[in-house]
Amino acid sequence: MSASLAPILITGASQRIGLYCAERLLDEGQPVIATFRSERPGLERLRERGALILHADFADEAGILAFIGQLKARTDRLRAIVHNASEWLSEAPGAEAQTFQRLFSVHMLAPYLINLHCAELLERSNPADIVHIGDDVTRKGSAAHIAYSASKAGLDNLTLSFAARLAPHVKVNGIAPALILFKPEDDVEYRARTLAKSALGIEPGAEAVYLGLRYLLDNPYVTGTTLTVNGGRHLK
Repeated sequence: MSASLAPILITGASQRIGLYCAERLLDEGQPVIATFRSERPGLERLRERGALILHADFADEAGILAFIGQLKARTDRLRAIVHNASEWLSEAPGAEAQTFQRLFSVHMLAPYLINLHCAELLERSNPADIVHIGDDVTRKGSAAHIAYSASKAGLDNLTLSFAARLAPHVKVNGIAPALILFKPEDDVEYRARTLAKSALGIEPGAEAVYLGLRYLLDNPYVTGTTLTVNGGRHLK
């Protein structure tokens, strides 16, 4: 890790958007701390490039606090925290409460506790940022994923509260993406139906989120806002 630059922490960086953002930051010479819950092939690339990889399970308070202790043992400052860890769960009959509690823990409790306990690490860096990766679904809710949408909406509100609490030294913003990357198993019909939901009608790839992250990190006059990256879904 560079001795001159404070690292950026990205949670949930083992695959897809989190992994892409971690690699782009490393391309720029930015030290990265990446968390993972399950070992995946992309983590080896991050290790080979010098990223610090930490296991984290945000399913409950104990796991979150254990991670915070581990983080503070490995670094005394942070340039930014990017809360990307996320789970996509539906409410299975009979397991609704467990699903809600898990999503609340991952999407709200983990960012809340990490922000509170790691603010001192951010305050040793100038500039300093927190970025919450939310979801455009909170704009209108979801009949099929009520707990997911509600917990991501709570994350949006944490953006406002922490922006007020940590100003002026730490900027706190959010990114609300819609479709960014299809999964390999997504069929042609699903892809066409999903692309039709936005005005631009494209699968932009993880670069779209990274550009938003870069904007928020680089702009010194933006805090307490959520950047919508949805291809114009709100226009349809």
